[in-house]
Amino acid sequence: MTAVAPALQAFFTDRLITQRNASPQTIAAYRDTFRLLLRFAHDQTGKQPFELDIDDLDAPLIGAFLIHLERDRGNSPRTRNARLGAIHSFYRFAALEHPEHAHTIARVMAIPTKRHQRSTVSYLDLTEIKALLAAPDSRTWLGRRDRALLALMIQTGVRVSELTGLHVGDVHLGTGRHITGETVALLRQWLTERAGAPGDPLFPTRQGQPLSRYTVGLLISKYTDAAVAGCPSLMAKRVTPHTMRHTAAMLWRAKGVDIATIALLLGHESSQTTHIYEHADPALKEEAIARTAPLGVKPGRYRPSDTLLAFLDGL
Repeated sequence: MTAVAPALQAFFTDRLITQRNASPQTIAAYRDTFRLLLRFAHDQTGKQPFELDIDDLDAPLIGAFLIHLERDRGNSPRTRNARLGAIHSFYRFAALEHPEHAHTIARVMAIPTKRHQRSTVSYLDLTEIKALLAAPDSRTWLGRRDRALLALMIQTGVRVSELTGLHVGDVHLGTGRHITGETVALLRQWLTERAGAPGDPLFPTRQGQPLSRYTVGLLISKYTDAAVAGCPSLMAKRVTPHTMRHTAAMLWRAKGVDIATIALLLGHESSQTTHIYEHADPALKEEAIARTAPLGVKPGRYRPSDTLLAFLDGL
């Protein structure tokens, strides 16, 4: 019998941290999953977490845990699937390290994800981006700081937790393929005005302290509200720091950047997470349809020739 503890420790230190260089957010999400699972297993088996074997965490127990997440903790199918994804990742690792548990692992790996309604990816189009970047008052120090901050988020897809942790010395301006010259010039101007030591926060408060994640969210909301007057479409959107990440990804997709590269740029552990951007842009769907059109047929959207067919197609 193989204890879960050493296998799980190796999974985090060897697989996630050393081999995959997973982001802190991914590691934290996986950590929380196994905290919940081990506590649930303790309640079900009476064993302390360090006493559990891999065979204790079998398919019936994992299935019961997933039901517990939705029924008792009120988790959505999406959250349930994310927890199951973390468990599957661990069992793929365990299958290589502990083949003696192949039967248990195979049954757990066979547990399917639950179908759910795919949420619409919210992102800004080019008109909305221009309106948002024009909202800060460039005549003030805070306005120039905030415009540089917004441009960096939109162009790089940086997480807000990473943004607030950036220091002056972390910025190296060059000729990045996915960063516009306008953004590079904006950041270069800000660095000149900022004039801080390498260890100082890149985007400080007036008192020189790092901005908080909460403050960044407030700034985005503030400038979105200000930009609505010139760009009414923003009124229908809830613009958050994560919207900036989606916007960056959609800009890269529009430039033809492949999904694997976008996953790398966004820090996703798996490119499966990034496939949402393939379904988000109607223009990309039209391009895909056009590429698969038969020879000699003019590309375009299919139009049913009969009202009955239209009815059936709409079901």
